[in-house]
Amino acid sequence: MRMLCASTLIGEFFVIGFAGLVAMQTSDLSAGTVWAVSGTAMALSVLLCGMLSRPGGVQLGWLLQLGLVLSGFVVPMMFILGVVFGGLWWASVHFGRRIDEAKARFAERSAQPDPDTA
Repeated sequence: MRMLCASTLIGEFFVIGFAGLVAMQTSDLSAGTVWAVSGTAMALSVLLCGMLSRPGGVQLGWLLQLGLVLSGFVVPMMFILGVVFGGLWWASVHFGRRIDEAKARFAERSAQPDPDTA
């Protein structure tokens, strides 16, 4: 799960940075405000990559997804990109957990001696 979620978060890092550039050009917000918000979100996306296995890491990721969607009020295209990344986040969590479970089952089977060879 960590690999899929981290990949999504790194993609969001770049999208947030580009959205910050767009917001500087198209909104009435100062560059300092835009980069304070964008920089915080970008830092959070990178920090979350290391926090995914800790309690609350996935939930913080959901908050980042919500923030991405809400940033559409400043850069309208972010409504769409926020929903897309929210879907990617859901898929990363959902399918990542299924992959982790399958890996655990495989490792368990591999650790058991094969009755046909004994």
